Amino acid sequence: MVSEHEQPVPQLDEALRQQKLDAGALFVLKSEGSWPHCGYHLSTSIVAPSLLSLPFAFKFLGWAVGISSLVIGALVTFYSYNLLSMVLEHHAQLGHRQLRFRDMATQILGPRWGRYFVGPIQFMVCYGAVIAFTLLGGQCMKAIYFLSKPNGSLKLYVFVTIFGCVMLTLAQLPSFHSLRHINLISLVLCLAYSACSTAGSIHIGNSSKEPKDYSIPGDTQDRVFGMFNAIAIIATTYGNGIIPEIQATIAPPVKGKMFKGLCVCYAVLGITFFSVAISGYWAFGNRAEGLILTNFIENGKALVPKWFVLMTNIFTILQLLAVAVVYLQPTNEVLEQAFGDPKSPQFSTRNVIPRVISRSFSVVISTIIAAMLPFFGDINSLIGAFGYMPLDFVLPVIFYNVTFKPSKRSSIFWVNLIIAVTFSALGIIAAVAAVRQISLDAKTYRLFANV
Repeated sequence: MVSEHEQPVPQLDEALRQQKLDAGALFVLKSEGSWPHCGYHLSTSIVAPSLLSLPFAFKFLGWAVGISSLVIGALVTFYSYNLLSMVLEHHAQLGHRQLRFRDMATQILGPRWGRYFVGPIQFMVCYGAVIAFTLLGGQCMKAIYFLSKPNGSLKLYVFVTIFGCVMLTLAQLPSFHSLRHINLISLVLCLAYSACSTAGSIHIGNSSKEPKDYSIPGDTQDRVFGMFNAIAIIATTYGNGIIPEIQATIAPPVKGKMFKGLCVCYAVLGITFFSVAISGYWAFGNRAEGLILTNFIENGKALVPKWFVLMTNIFTILQLLAVAVVYLQPTNEVLEQAFGDPKSPQFSTRNVIPRVISRSFSVVISTIIAAMLPFFGDINSLIGAFGYMPLDFVLPVIFYNVTFKPSKRSSIFWVNLIIAVTFSALGIIAAVAAVRQISLDAKTYRLFANV
């Protein structure tokens, strides 16, 4: 028997609510999914190729701090994402279902928070992720090209453009829900390239005659800033920033479905993050590169069979396409809200033409930025410090405390307060470290550089 507080919104009220939605919420954030679909979306948005940088983060942390940071990141994000889901479920049961992060912030903290803080930060984080994944996709394509043709003349921006052209097609998929099958394939792909990365690292580690060096490089200052950069990398790897939008894809009633989806996601995450981080750092120590697959090639020669490197890069590129399209959804929703007409059918000429033009323009701009700024990884670290820390670590616990008002004598109140203060401080320190890294690398920056 369903309790009074768990009664779903009546069908008539739900129909009235649908009529009041703008085009972005009505078309892009269509609420038709199940909890497995939610698990696919979550896995794609979190378990992305950025996990291949975890051995590089360990390089500045060492074994103990590296593994501890990975465990803490998993526990805190799983906890905070569940709190965020509980707050969303609470408002949905009251008949005020929130479909967007900025709407959630507006209702809980006030309109200025949603309009001037959460909305811009989320847009910056998500669009920055699209640019970063487009650049990474181009770099993986370039790696395949030079492995097959070592003396080839094609530059990085050519491969970034090719990746962007494929994105142009995928970006036209009408709603977040329509990505569910792509994201199921994406889940399989992340397991595949993580298994390849782990197997390749173990093979190279066992066959290498060089002694493994796990000492942390640099002087005291470099080590301190390197440590905070590494923490920012791990936090960004766990980052999501679109939990409300993913929960919005679930068909009502939503209670309990997000938790099941998170369990699917974190099962995949536990397998991939820890296997890649530990095997990569074990094999290469403080020689681990920013992308562990780069370590598989030394002086132009593959340390594992060439077909194996090609296969791993192909898996990575295919998942990058899915991840980039997922992080396009907040942008698509904003564009649809601005140019779409909720009173016209979704696939009417009135809505299709603006949708194709605006989304194509969005992808073209992100591709041009990725090609022009191949050093965007440095900038993205700064975006991650300012964006993922508040969206994924700080705001969820604040939303919970403001919504449910737990007693100041309760443990959950103090746990949430400690998380908010700790990760706010870490975000500020990580931002300083990111600015320092940008200033150190600035002398090497060149537009359309072939890195």
